[in-house]
Formats: sequence, structure tokens, C-alpha cells
Amino acid sequence: MTMESIAAAKEAFGKLLEEQLKRVEVMKAQGDFLNYQALDKIIIGVCGGDGIGPAITSQAQRILEYLLKDDILQGKVEFKVIDGLTIERRAAEHAAIPAEVLKELKECHVILKGPTTTPRKGDPWPNVESANVAMRKELDLFANVRPVRIPEQGIDWTFYRENTEGAYAVGSKGIHVTEDLGVDFTVVTSGGSERIIRAAFEYAKANGKTRVTAVTKANIIKTTDGKFLDIFREIAKDYKDITADDWYIDIMTAKLIDEKRRKDFQVMVLPNLYGDIITDEAAEFQGGVGTAGSANIGKRYSMFEAIHGSAPRMVQEGRDQYADPCSVIRAGAMLLAHIGYGKEADKLYQALDICTVTEKKLVITGRNTGATGAEFADYIMETIEAM
Repeated sequence: MTMESIAAAKEAFGKLLEEQLKRVEVMKAQGDFLNYQALDKIIIGVCGGDGIGPAITSQAQRILEYLLKDDILQGKVEFKVIDGLTIERRAAEHAAIPAEVLKELKECHVILKGPTTTPRKGDPWPNVESANVAMRKELDLFANVRPVRIPEQGIDWTFYRENTEGAYAVGSKGIHVTEDLGVDFTVVTSGGSERIIRAAFEYAKANGKTRVTAVTKANIIKTTDGKFLDIFREIAKDYKDITADDWYIDIMTAKLIDEKRRKDFQVMVLPNLYGDIITDEAAEFQGGVGTAGSANIGKRYSMFEAIHGSAPRMVQEGRDQYADPCSVIRAGAMLLAHIGYGKEADKLYQALDICTVTEKKLVITGRNTGATGAEFADYIMETIEAM
């Protein structure tokens, strides 16, 4: 029995290696990052998702259209609304992303996405894959970028989390060798590490940042984390004006709450699992994951989203119009900066700081005791107009 189990595990592992080696070849064949400034027109897809997604994403779209109104009129920017990424349609088609929706997404250059429902045990839906995971795979969105800004505390962090490798890449393909032994895998490639690390350094270079920090557990996870760290140190040699250092994930989680040290960190680049954990911790300083935006960057496509869930209960209770749009609005500011509208992005970030921290004329409670998402979007646009 044991020999048969080992043989079956070896066969499964062999297939896994073949899949990953094919992925390596695909990465090697990729070209450069898309140059938005060279495009005649930038197409921004707006995909509301489900639950509160359409309600909050529509408000972010209003703000972006306000900030880009001149270029929209001149035909330099176009917004394309993409419906259909709902749990109902995904379940009906048994697809993480319905084929027609994926086709429309690929017609865009960048995507502003609302939250989507991922079925859990006990839900009335079939076990379809996460739309987010599927989109990252289909569009090869390898860099998950999450900023956390709290000016009054001196915090200005940008996290570059690798999106396609690490412990999550083959998370569903672990092997139960016997009833007593289960094995999971973590995957790191040279190409996957190089592109995320270089993206972090390029962001630092383009945005006047002076420090990039790698976060690993290379003292214990020596092969995969060790490869990531070795590549980081090699790439750092190309950026002489940027300080490069590295920390282990356990001590980094402590240093983020160290008031004396946390102000020193600027750009952090991490493998997938560590990035997932530490960005949720970091977002808590800003008010929780509901306040944070997120970017998923690839060489051809990029997607910007809220990092909270779809809150279907709010829709069932008729409260979706009171949902807080700040997370997806922050994602919209990241989108603006990514496609070359840095001044507009800065205005939106400043307005968000005023409206959510310093002035706070309106408060969103998620109920009729507070402002609606539309009222809050109006407040943000009025604040920008007054700048």
C-alpha cells in the first residue's frame, strides 16, 4: 500500500512539474510592459461584479470620468462597462469568468473591478473558482500592488506581492500520500521573481522612493525563498540610487507596529503568501481592508479593485446604496497613476484624505444613518473642485 501511494504521489508530482515548466516557457516568451502613452486611446473596463460591487464601482467610475472629462471628450480615454461577472451567471455557466465576459475584459487595457462572490461550503452555489484568481491567471496579472497611506502617522507604504507563484500557485494540487501524510508545494521561478522584483524597483524609481525591502523567510525556506532573495539582491545592483534591504516575515510583522521603525519602510516586495498576510495587517492601520485599494499588474493587462468582499447581505437588506465606495475609489486613484495621470491621481488621494480623515463632513455607516455612496462621491468631487 505504501509503495503504491508513493508511486501515485510521484506521478502527480511529475505532472505538476511539467505544468510549471510550461509556464516558465510562456513567461520567457513575453514582451515588454504596455506603454499607455503610445496608445491612441486607453480603454478602461468597469466590471461591477456582484453584491455591492455595481453600486460602489459606479461611484468610482463617476469620479474617474469627472477627472478625465477633457480626455474623454477628445477620444483619448473610453470607459467600457462590462456586466455579467455575477455569481448567478458564473454558476449557471459553471465558469469562474464567463467566456463572453472574458472576451470583453481582453478588449480593455485596464480594468476597474468590483468585488465578486466566491462560493463557500454551505452556499447555494456550485464550487466555481474565484473570479479574482481566474482573472489573474487568464490575464497574467503577476503583481498585486497595495498602497497604505496615513500621512499624519508618516506611513506611506507600497507592497508588491507576487500574484502567481509561491504557496498559492498550486494550492489545490497538494498530495495526500497516505491517510497520515499530506504534502503541499510552493513554487518560485527565476522569471516570476525577476518580473515582480523589477516592477517594485521601477515603481520606486518612477515615484521618488529611496528604499525597497524584500520580505522572505529565506533562513528557513532556503530553496524557494532563497531563490527569491538571491534574485532581489542581483536586481538591486541595477538601482544604485535605491537602498535595498531584506527582512524576515516574522520580524517584519512586528516592525510594522513599531512606531519608531515603521516610518522608514517605503516599497516592499514579497512572495504570495507573505504578501497576503502582511497587506491585511498594514491595511488595518488605514481603517481596515474596506478602506484599501489593490492593483493587479501584468505586462499587457492590469486590474484595479477593492480588497473587501461582495457583502450580499447588504443587497438582500436593500442597503447597497449605503455601501462604502472608498476602497474601489482608492483603486481608481491607483489606476490613474498607472496609466500616466499622476496629477489626477494625487488630487484624488488628497481628496480621500480630506474626506475620510481630516474634514469628514460625511460619514458612511452602511445604513440610512449615514451617507449614500453617491453622496460621498459627490463630496469627493466637490472637494477636488475646491482644490
